[in-house]
Amino acid sequence: MDDFVHTTLTEWGLSELIEKFKDEEIDRESLQCLDDQEIAKLIPKTGPRSKFKKRLKALRVLPSTSDTTDIGKRKMAPQCESSISPAKRRRDAVGSLTERIILADVKNIMTHVNNRLCQEDNTRLNAFLKDKISDLETDKRELIGVFGKSGAGKSSLINAIIKEKNLLPSGSVSACTTVMIKVEANMLNQKYEADIEFITKEEWKDEFWSLLNFHVNSTDQEREEDEDYGDVAEKLSALYGDDWKNKSPESLMDNKYFKEIPEFHQENIQRRKILTCGSAKELSAKLVKYTRTDSKEGAGKEVKKWYWPLVKCVTVKVPNKELLQHVTLVDLPGNGDRNKSRDKMWKGVVGSCSAVWIVTDINRAATEKEPWEILKSTCSLMGNGGECQQIHFICTKSDLIEDMDELSAADEQILKRNVQAKETVKAEFRKIPQIKKQFSDACLTVFTVSSKEFLKQKCLSPDDTEIPKLQKFLQDLNDCHSETLNYVSGAYGILSLIQGARCREVACQKEQVCKDIEKRLRQELDKVRKPMEEACKVFERCLCEGVENSKSSCGKHLKSVLNPPRVSGSGYHKRLKCVVENNGIHKPKKGKEINLNVKLASSLTDSIDEEFRKTFPNDGNCGPFNGVINTFSLDTEMLIDKYKDVELQLIFLKTEEEKIKTKLHKIIRERKKKIYSSLTETIKETMLECYQKAAKFSGNDTLKNMRDIIERHVYDAKNTMFAQTKDVMLAQMTKLKEHILKTLQETMQKSIDLSLKTNDFSIPDFATELEMLKLYHIELMGSPNEETSLISTDPSVPTAALQQPELR
Repeated sequence: MDDFVHTTLTEWGLSELIEKFKDEEIDRESLQCLDDQEIAKLIPKTGPRSKFKKRLKALRVLPSTSDTTDIGKRKMAPQCESSISPAKRRRDAVGSLTERIILADVKNIMTHVNNRLCQEDNTRLNAFLKDKISDLETDKRELIGVFGKSGAGKSSLINAIIKEKNLLPSGSVSACTTVMIKVEANMLNQKYEADIEFITKEEWKDEFWSLLNFHVNSTDQEREEDEDYGDVAEKLSALYGDDWKNKSPESLMDNKYFKEIPEFHQENIQRRKILTCGSAKELSAKLVKYTRTDSKEGAGKEVKKWYWPLVKCVTVKVPNKELLQHVTLVDLPGNGDRNKSRDKMWKGVVGSCSAVWIVTDINRAATEKEPWEILKSTCSLMGNGGECQQIHFICTKSDLIEDMDELSAADEQILKRNVQAKETVKAEFRKIPQIKKQFSDACLTVFTVSSKEFLKQKCLSPDDTEIPKLQKFLQDLNDCHSETLNYVSGAYGILSLIQGARCREVACQKEQVCKDIEKRLRQELDKVRKPMEEACKVFERCLCEGVENSKSSCGKHLKSVLNPPRVSGSGYHKRLKCVVENNGIHKPKKGKEINLNVKLASSLTDSIDEEFRKTFPNDGNCGPFNGVINTFSLDTEMLIDKYKDVELQLIFLKTEEEKIKTKLHKIIRERKKKIYSSLTETIKETMLECYQKAAKFSGNDTLKNMRDIIERHVYDAKNTMFAQTKDVMLAQMTKLKEHILKTLQETMQKSIDLSLKTNDFSIPDFATELEMLKLYHIELMGSPNEETSLISTDPSVPTAALQQPELR
């Protein structure tokens, strides 16, 4: 069996047949050749057999790699007239199902090409081609982060959007989700699966030692007054019951406490547990002990032991969810995690979200502190420090109105209240300075949803629940995803290069076009260099101002952490102890995170926030450095018109140009996060020695000694610390500039050399494969002048997602 058959059966909802087809060694070619008798033998049951025959009949109208001898002679249905842009018209017509079948077919073609290349001598061109084929695999999933306090309705919202009422458990505030849960589509089979990733045993030992030591000398009254103690007790009691109160830390690491999860304590294996179920409800019941705090309700009431303190992340995979093909919904804890590995993963996910959903009860949308605190504390991670393009503020339970006797009056009141809630949230959004530095007002959309009503679909219409609007948003993310187009374009370029290298009569034109295109490359590199150099100069001016502001304001920032208002010294020394033991950071159970490093770096980040957002915008309209990467072009279309004999080589260079620009956008997106966070990270590194010294104090005057040593260190280092932080960021900007120019120059020059300065007449002939990819590329991309189409214009042929385009 090949990838094409595997993908096709999965897309047809017949993944249960995969093993049978694999045993019978059915590939792309033999699938097309199956007759009724063979199908009846393979699929005895009438229901799936009828579905299979219907799909196969539609599939047979696609061009087949097994019948490529007369590809160029096939007559196509004429293209129907339309004013819609060709690329969009094609992709809409093809549909996501057919795209995946095309992708599987093209992957089979390229596997065949690669296998034949591997049989040839390993020439420079041959090695280059094999590297290019291996680089074709790309699939970036779009992450949607879902935040919200316990009881706000996050789980119910996700269940409603993907139409799985029983997937994620929902309940009262006392039964809240405690770990990061990713929800995505299962594209391989029809099972509901959960991949549970555990922290390491060493990480857990370090964590609970820290938890125990923090409170070992506390009195009962101090523990009662300390809100963090409840968090410690909850976490340890979930796993150990009451044993943790009377036993040593060493004994609590005994494997008897983890016998149900050998994946956690066994060495030399992946620390993952896979749960596989036939229904969402069954999976939800099994998951509860790994994701939820103790609950006396629902599925959790029978659980005797809870393992969520040991879980790093859970990935839930749901079958038959086209909506999640390229999208992952992530149910996120609101303020990171005390565990270092979980917190690192949390920050990575938040920084990688292309959109964020803030979920809150509609009745308290503007006044509830927690959702706004989440937004304020994470906005720099998502904005300049991330790649978030949109913030969706989702007000849940929009169908609930108290004291309404008449339904018509209730409906009117609901709609009025929903409109008011949207305006109130937008007004609040515009007031918060931390958010405005990172996001424009246009980034915010407010939704008023009712998960309950959407699933019932009785009282309110589905559109009134606004769930369909969120579904459309996810569908649009899927539709604009370019995995198939990128792969097919890259493959088309590679085969164009192969066939171009076999041509013997184009040496003269190659020499001339090479001179033209190398001159163009030098000019385009200069165009890229100038705005990047200007950006570095602007950042240097901003940061110099930030250094001076940091020197004058560091005392104020220190006081806000070391001597917070309305906090007594006796109640604060443990909190500050946590800060220094965790390198300047403490995450309390309730309230804001304490981060001294962020405070000390705040004047520097304030100085560059606005310019940083302009230079590295998260939206795709302009692109980084005023769009200079987007506008980079060797103008191959013009050269194709001028040098027809080297058209194949120029097609390859065009695909390489697009590919390197996509690669550079990805590099810039990741590097800009590190550049932005370098301000805080450099401050943290400079403060480490101070934190380590402060953490050693104990006994009387501990609080005073910690405060004194931190203050002394900052005042002694301020004349060098902030300037050094500026220099680190500017050095990273310069490295990014140099990396971009080097990557562009070397990649395109190598491609020019291999396509226009190299011939290899011994390389295999892939003319029929090239023609096939050209058809697929036209189908996905479209061309304003083309006269052929794989899409049928016959109105009698169905065009729904499960039907394939007809070939005449």
